[in-house]
Amino acid sequence: MTTATPRTTRTPPARTGETKAGSAPPTPRPALPSLTGLRWVAALLVFGLHVNNFGYFGGEAGRIVLWGFGAGATGVSFFFVLSGFVLTWSARPGDRAPAFWRRRIARVYPVHLVTLGIALLMAYALPHQTRPTSDQALSNLLLVHSWWRPWWQTLNPVSWSLACEAFFYAAFPLLFLLLRRLGARGATVLGVLSVVAVLVLARADAHHWTDQALYSMPAARLPEFVLGAVTARLVLLGRWRGPGLEASLALAVIGYFLVPQVTPGYSATLCTIAGFALLIPAAAVADLRGLPSLWRRRRLVRLGELSFAFYMIHLLVLRAGTQLLGTKPHFGLLAGLAVTAVAFTVSLALSWVLYEAVERPARRLLLRSRRTGRESREQREPVAGTREAPAPARD
Repeated sequence: MTTATPRTTRTPPARTGETKAGSAPPTPRPALPSLTGLRWVAALLVFGLHVNNFGYFGGEAGRIVLWGFGAGATGVSFFFVLSGFVLTWSARPGDRAPAFWRRRIARVYPVHLVTLGIALLMAYALPHQTRPTSDQALSNLLLVHSWWRPWWQTLNPVSWSLACEAFFYAAFPLLFLLLRRLGARGATVLGVLSVVAVLVLARADAHHWTDQALYSMPAARLPEFVLGAVTARLVLLGRWRGPGLEASLALAVIGYFLVPQVTPGYSATLCTIAGFALLIPAAAVADLRGLPSLWRRRRLVRLGELSFAFYMIHLLVLRAGTQLLGTKPHFGLLAGLAVTAVAFTVSLALSWVLYEAVERPARRLLLRSRRTGRESREQREPVAGTREAPAPARD
């Protein structure tokens, strides 16, 4: 289990992990458990959004749930930014792209494969379920279904973000090569360009300049990932000058509740991108400097470790629940809380099973030939619902 970073940990010097020819290998970078805790919060927002979409609450209770979780889809944007940060933080200088891709496949694909199998079983075993075409099933299997709108919500709908992550993984070796050549000024320029790209894409989506909605398009979500990578680069260089954890959290919360004021879809990214891009490095710096952080509490970190499996299974649990509850039952407050608690408990229990019985052993099995018996320098990433958290993991 991931533990909190000791308070004696110091901010890494400039260009941590980069060595000159003939020098000793770099020491592993410190763990960032606050990012693991924050990952759970993002997964919980997505769960709340889907509880709202499934109509568990009616009347005034339904309006409160909509107010609190109607913008929960922005949790996926948080995962995208966090993914860029953690992959850059944990990147190994001199690492080859095939080795990197192999670790990423070992990290995310086993859980995806199992939940895809569960979704297929549900589609054929439960009544009133849409059965996928062979093209839809194959595109899900290969994690390319987000590239075409008619495929993106088939089978296990949340896996659309995993298809985006697969694209990020494919692009990361080239992005990392570029980042290593950039100093603080160049990285900042790249970050500004990423924000500008988000602004342009949001306007294009809101005004339907393209035939396909950009919300689920992997290439359109790439700027969020790049922005996360840029902030990690600035922290590594010792040149991050953003606000502290409390101020960054306040900006992220304000942005979250501004989402209903914009056009639904990709435009929500406009409201939250600044807050997320400040909150993630602020939490990392708090861990590095031993500053107080709610997010690295032991239980929250443990939940963060389960968050990828929780993200991948919870919607299937909610879908199965419609066989008993019906479609959009609109319960009162107490009944709604009761069914939500049951759905949450079942989802969390299954996520623990997936983590302990699939995610961890499959990763060990797939990477067995590369094990050296020492702690890897790789950090866990979040998956959009993403991916593992930035805590030490064996490679």
